Amino acid sequence: MAITRQVISTLRSDGTDVMDGSTLAWKYPDSSIISGSLLTVESNHFAVLKSRGAILSVYETGQYAISTPDQPLLGGIVQGFFGGQSPWQYEPIYVQRSKLLVQNKGVATSKEMALVEYVADYYIHVDTKDDAVKLITHMPFSGDCIPVSELASYAGPVIEQSINQIVQVTPLEEINEHIHDIVELAKQHLSAFLGVYGVQLNDLKLLIMPADARMRELISLRAFGLSELDAVRYYTALKMADHGLISAPNAAVGAPFNIGAPAVGTMGISNLTEPKPIVKKE
Repeated sequence: MAITRQVISTLRSDGTDVMDGSTLAWKYPDSSIISGSLLTVESNHFAVLKSRGAILSVYETGQYAISTPDQPLLGGIVQGFFGGQSPWQYEPIYVQRSKLLVQNKGVATSKEMALVEYVADYYIHVDTKDDAVKLITHMPFSGDCIPVSELASYAGPVIEQSINQIVQVTPLEEINEHIHDIVELAKQHLSAFLGVYGVQLNDLKLLIMPADARMRELISLRAFGLSELDAVRYYTALKMADHGLISAPNAAVGAPFNIGAPAVGTMGISNLTEPKPIVKKE
């Protein structure tokens, strides 16, 4: 048990803050706190003081003297009945108030069962003292903290279900036309889900694209107004051109290519004509 007053803070000995952008909540490691210890709360934090599972108080920005019932007169009782350990264990828990960035990635399937990937970026924050209590009540601690990545793992299925609800009945080429509806539905479901944990959703950005790189290139060609067949021809021609094949223009327009004949769009390729025999003069 600590016998001197402490300064309870999120600052390390080198001046850096434990509560960085990847931490949603952090539990102070020393639970043996005596009366008169100072609880320091930064402007971007809440502090929740617990004792044996019960929430005693929630603090905003400032410095507060902690009053606990461990008086010197009870020292003999503590030694006799609790083996020298204080029966009053206190847990200061800090909750992040700053706006944090969370990211979720996943896959979904279109109406044609084509695989698409999505990236959801959204901002969250804990707004009030009541929200801070909800967070530490409903979200389990991973060791001594609640990392943002843990919140993302909780929210992942909600985002995936919201996206699939529209994407699964939408043709692949029309998904971007419905992106606004998908975002609004995801925001609605995600906001309701995070609210249970006292977390407020600020904004959500969503990017959806085909999982296959070949399919992305074909859809890009279709965006130029090409038919499906022409898009495949031009895609093939681009790949052939990357490998230095001079017949790439023929593939683009669907024209045959004959050895000895000029390729489409060229002035001629005499180096491919059959060489003339050399006649030796006597």
